[in-house]
Amino acid sequence: MSTNKAAAGLYRRRSIVNVIALVLSCATALFGLLFLAWILWTLIAKGISGINVSLFTQMTPPPMQEGGLANAFFGSAVMCGLAIAIGTPLGVLAGTWLAEYGNARKAGTIVRFVNDILLSAPSIVLGLFVYTLFIMQFGGGFSALAGALALAFIVLPVVVRTTDEMLRLVPSQMREAALSLGVPQWKVIVQVLYRSASAGIVTGILLALARISGETAPLLFTAFGSQYWNANVMQPMASVPVVMNQFAGSPYESWQTLAWAGALVLTVFVLLISLSARGILLRNKISND
Repeated sequence: MSTNKAAAGLYRRRSIVNVIALVLSCATALFGLLFLAWILWTLIAKGISGINVSLFTQMTPPPMQEGGLANAFFGSAVMCGLAIAIGTPLGVLAGTWLAEYGNARKAGTIVRFVNDILLSAPSIVLGLFVYTLFIMQFGGGFSALAGALALAFIVLPVVVRTTDEMLRLVPSQMREAALSLGVPQWKVIVQVLYRSASAGIVTGILLALARISGETAPLLFTAFGSQYWNANVMQPMASVPVVMNQFAGSPYESWQTLAWAGALVLTVFVLLISLSARGILLRNKISND
């Protein structure tokens, strides 16, 4: 009888603790969602007024004049594209080596540890690293290429981690079946493993693109910025995050409107990239089922 009472009391206490934890978790989630909705509403309310054709067709203006962010959009596209082009092949190759060759080696453990450090490193530190290693060694000139290198250091660990994990999720039976037919290991990786893990790898690349598209700190030390249209990657180049940082703190209303509009466009772009990544994963899951 006493055992049943003790069990009932224990169950009651656990139920109370469970209810309290559930209520606190829901309250915390609602608290965070409330501030997120407030931020999004403020962004839409202040940014929608600056969305027009001139935003995408005119250059960044002088103070108290009308203009747009065409050169900043172009600069961001160039630097993000270069960063993806530099970081993706290196990241895929490094992730492949970790999953297929260095998984049981001490070197693989060290590489994963360094990659985790690089993954959590502040972006401003990466910008200062490129500034010291690249800009100061070549005369101190800012350039879009230096900005792309700084962004590539952000892309690299994301792609390495994603590639490593996606390849390790591929069943070992697929490797064994291909190797048993006499297929070289590099062909197994390229024709079997990459095809199976392609959705996850592409998702990691898209998420890396979404992350670097809003980075400001590394570009302040590398690409710096420009008020004019510039297609030379060896010269300073404008970017949306840097222009937002400059215009948002200015006393000019026209600049502040452009900063809010740029932030809204950037937020929509990141949202679309994230949804695309989710869609790729969902489509791959459905096709596998």
